[in-house]
Amino acid sequence: MTEDAKAAEGAGRPARRGKRSAGLLLFRRTPNGVEVLLGHMGGPFFARKDAGAWGIPKGEYEPGETAWEAALREFEEELGLAPPDGEAVPLGEVTQANGKVVTAWAVEADLDPASVVPGTFRMEWPPRSGRIEEFPELDRVAWFTPERARAVIVTAQAAFLDRLTEHLS
Repeated sequence: MTEDAKAAEGAGRPARRGKRSAGLLLFRRTPNGVEVLLGHMGGPFFARKDAGAWGIPKGEYEPGETAWEAALREFEEELGLAPPDGEAVPLGEVTQANGKVVTAWAVEADLDPASVVPGTFRMEWPPRSGRIEEFPELDRVAWFTPERARAVIVTAQAAFLDRLTEHLS
């Protein structure tokens, strides 16, 4: 991890205030420009939603685990793939509408969305049915131009797109 990434480090379901998540925003350069990798939140609440249902692969962490460690672990848990090697560009933090603070790094890498084997979570569904169902953490993963990503990403996470664009210019 670079010194910049270390410096920035301290800094799918509704979160309680004070929850913290960390993740990696993959980007690649194509003949048509930069693209970013986003995941569509799995589960019944987001099944028919597009705008605001996509985000960076990320997850919560607890005291004792650094944001960087959580970003790497969550990438592997959510996508079923080892996190890519490469320079980690710190993108800082954002606070989402649900109060969750998300820390992110950008890493330049290519990944075939068809190779993703998402992690899963369990929840009672339908509500109050007593039935426990299993759902993928991310039900789709896709590459987007930053402009298209802005239309579907969780609102607060759009700041990561801006910061990546600024870094690349």
